[in-house]
This record gives sequence, C-alpha cells and structure tokens, in this order.
Amino acid sequence: MATTFAKAADDTVAVTHAARIEHVSKSFAGPAGQQLVLDDITIDVAPGEFVTLLGASGCGKSTLLNLVAGLDKPTAGAITTDGRPALMFQEHALFPWLTAGKNIELALKLRGVPKNERRDKADALLELVRLKGAYGKRVHELSGGMRQRVALARALAQESKLLLMDEPFAALDAITRDVLHDELTRLWEETGLSVLFVTHNVREAVRLAQRVILLSSRPGRIAREWTVDIPQPRRIEDAPVAELSVEITEVLRGEIRRHGQH
Repeated sequence: MATTFAKAADDTVAVTHAARIEHVSKSFAGPAGQQLVLDDITIDVAPGEFVTLLGASGCGKSTLLNLVAGLDKPTAGAITTDGRPALMFQEHALFPWLTAGKNIELALKLRGVPKNERRDKADALLELVRLKGAYGKRVHELSGGMRQRVALARALAQESKLLLMDEPFAALDAITRDVLHDELTRLWEETGLSVLFVTHNVREAVRLAQRVILLSSRPGRIAREWTVDIPQPRRIEDAPVAELSVEITEVLRGEIRRHGQH
C-alpha cells in the first residue's frame, strides 16, 4: 500500500483533512518472522490542526511518521495527505559545507523556485524563524537551537500544508526547548500549517497540541486521545498543562506495565 499525496484540483473544493490515516498496519521481517509494529491505526488530521503522537520508546511513532511522509509503505491500510508533507527530524540534517541560507535555498531549488528569487526567499524564511542576518553563517557557527530553526525554515521552504516533526527538540536543553516551543506555536498560528508532532515527552505534547494521541507499546495501537482545551499561549509549567500531563502519564504508565516494558 502506498502513501497518496493528494491535492484538490480546484481550490474552491474544501479540503477536509491534511492527513488521513486509515486502518494502517506495518510489519517488518525479523529473526522470528514478521513482527507487527503498527496495528490498525486510523487518524485524521484536520487542516490547521496541531496533533501530537505520544508513546513509549519503540511503540512505532517514528515508523508512523515515516509512512505519512512516504518514506516507507504500510503493510495494510491507506494514507492520504493534502500535498507532499515536509519532514523535520531530531537531528537538524543540515549540510555542513553550506551556509544556513544555502541550506534553505537547496529546498527552494528542489521546489523549482527560480535562482534569482531564492536569496530573498531564504532571507525571509530566516527572518520568520527569527534568525535575520544568519544567511552566511556555517552550521558549526550555530547553536543547537539555531540549527533547529534553520531546519524549520528549510521545512517551511517546501510550502507544504502538513509539517511532520519527529522529536525535533529532544536533544536541546530545557530553556532552548521552551523557547522553540514558543516559536513553533507562533509559526503554526501565523502560517495555518497542520502539524503532526512525535514526542515521548508528555508535557511537551500537552504544551503544544490541540489533540494528543497515545499509542500503546508494540504493536502500536491507538490507546487513547485527548482534546487539549487549554488556551494558547501555554507554558510547560502552567497548572492546567501539568494537571493534564499527570493524567496522560498515568495512562501511559499503565500501557507500559500492561505490555511488560520496564
């Protein structure tokens, strides 16, 4: 089964979803035969919605994101997205021999943007992620947080309607991560992007999302989901964020215990 990158032929046709994951399962060949990693996953991400996928390590979160991105194919089920998604990883994956601006220009080039327009667009994207003036900086001159901002600008350069994020802030210190939470929330509100964000950090999931989906341990199944009605802007230390995080953590612990993981 293949991922389908669909787009309405007429802009007047209302798009009902940014991503539709329908009864998706994924198996991999292992020493003991086929191992089921994801089992019958169904998720709809609405246009402009911010959804976090949460679960213990090894539950299949990143596998599911790769399927939505079209990097792999599901064993069963179907995935449709509104155009080709942009993908951002935990590692920035910037080319060290290129400047920050040239890394972004590469994405613009692949999108077919004319050469004489790329510099201005790259500068505008750097300004959008609050890195104005960083066009000529090499990767080694940038902090971890700045590198992730450049990676985010490069993802935005693809002009996708759906942004897939695989634990993009996990390697950052707490303060930098908190700042980038604010920046991501701002960009999401300004651009109208749909975001599917993978994390194992419960508070991060609640801090960012409109909806939190918890996957059970392998094979990954949808164990439960929560609608987050806490108004933005949120802080990770806010009482409502902490309260919901405690509730979700208890359910997550139950899933881990139930599947015999320690």
